[in-house]
Amino acid sequence: MESMQALSSDVYRQQVWEQVKEVMTFVEQAVEARSAAHELERGLWERMLALGHGCLKLFFSLCGDGDEGETLVLPEGRVLQRLPERHGRPYQSVFGPFELARVVYGTREGQKIEAVPLDERLRLPESKFSYLLQEWTQPSIVQLPYAQARALLAPILPGLPAVHSLERIHQAWAGDVAPFWDAAPPPPAASAGALVVCSADGKGAPIRGAEPAPAVERMHTSGGPQPGRKKIAWVGSVYTVMPFTRTPEEVCKSLFEAPPADTSPARPKPQCKRLRASLLRDAQQSTQPALDEVFGWMAQEVRGRAPEGRHPIVMVMDGQETLWEAGLKHLPEERFEVIEVLDLLHVTSYLWEAAHLFYPVASRGALGWMKTAVGYVLQGKALTVVEDLRERGRDLPHPRRKTLERICGYLEKNNHRMAYDEYLAAGYPIASGVIEGACRCVVHDRMERSGMHWVLTGAHAMVSLRSVYLSDELWSAFTQFHIEHELRRLYPRVAANDDLLVSLQVA
Repeated sequence: MESMQALSSDVYRQQVWEQVKEVMTFVEQAVEARSAAHELERGLWERMLALGHGCLKLFFSLCGDGDEGETLVLPEGRVLQRLPERHGRPYQSVFGPFELARVVYGTREGQKIEAVPLDERLRLPESKFSYLLQEWTQPSIVQLPYAQARALLAPILPGLPAVHSLERIHQAWAGDVAPFWDAAPPPPAASAGALVVCSADGKGAPIRGAEPAPAVERMHTSGGPQPGRKKIAWVGSVYTVMPFTRTPEEVCKSLFEAPPADTSPARPKPQCKRLRASLLRDAQQSTQPALDEVFGWMAQEVRGRAPEGRHPIVMVMDGQETLWEAGLKHLPEERFEVIEVLDLLHVTSYLWEAAHLFYPVASRGALGWMKTAVGYVLQGKALTVVEDLRERGRDLPHPRRKTLERICGYLEKNNHRMAYDEYLAAGYPIASGVIEGACRCVVHDRMERSGMHWVLTGAHAMVSLRSVYLSDELWSAFTQFHIEHELRRLYPRVAANDDLLVSLQVA
């Protein structure tokens, strides 16, 4: 790395002009040599990186070393002394590495450095990696394993951070997710007649625990997840959508028949879909902090989309009572018009289990009973199905009767969330496909690749940042927020009067 004081600014300026001329010559020679376009592109990219490096060298040289004189007076009146030695710091840009020699201020050499005017002038990051380099690496990191993300970017960007540095950068960015949600602009209010839909579910993430047993000791166990290997990440989604009315008969037909080609009306698409995921734990390793984080955020989103409670809030989830308790805690029905909807596909999984108590798997009898039972459920007659099951189950063996009673108890307990005929007439969604997809995208697709085992803090950082990335039109706002948040922390006296740092107010 070259020190910025090694040559004068005039020399650097001349070098830049020589690089520009060399680029022009390279293009003209490519025409004469009848070069392929891709060969020209590759050569141009290499030269553009070198030109960018030269321009940045010139910039640093013109900015000087930050010398403010023998003393520096802080805003509070304290006087610092210029230390005799210049202090170097590395700076890794998207164009390559640099070594900056800066004048620093403090009480005396060997004591804490208290002010570095050049760092403040240039708004340099705390780490050696430029904010632009950090920004460009994050989208790949939230989608791919660290090593793969680095390998993907390496042919484009010189001097990428090592994998362990990428992990530290990611952790630092993820630390701003919670304050970002607190300060983010509210979502647009739902248009007249639109629905605000909330949903949540859990998805296991593989968390590193004790060392696994040797291979021979594991052979006596069956396949499947080992106990304690996964911890639940709670994932929430909020979106706005126009009502879509259907009849129970139409829905039942769609569940059991292949859809006709392009004859059904276009279904309204969810708008402004936002996601949030959490793996927070308290001292007792309870998931309550994660539930509160996700559902508290959902309530905040709802308040922005449904000001003054003018829109019905449709909450679609499976039958896990923990979720409903958290939902109604943060979205109390006395403040919001909350319509509780039990996910239909979760109900059908229970009905299939019931069908197989009486009919062989994949038999005509099981399919015929299912069509009838689902039809009744869609008409809001789940209790009729319960009566039929109990009547049929009188002669079942005890273990099957026990299973049947569990299924009937589930349907009875959730009957008030199964008025599907009313929901369909009002145009409400009755299935939680959005949250199922969110759990897959946020957690499974990134966290459960072959051989992956996470520590809890790293897993929480990943799902937190990945959920922002997968939310509609939020990533650029978060990128700006993170950089501005860090600059306010590092350089408070600059940020106090800097118009570049006031677009997002942070605490």
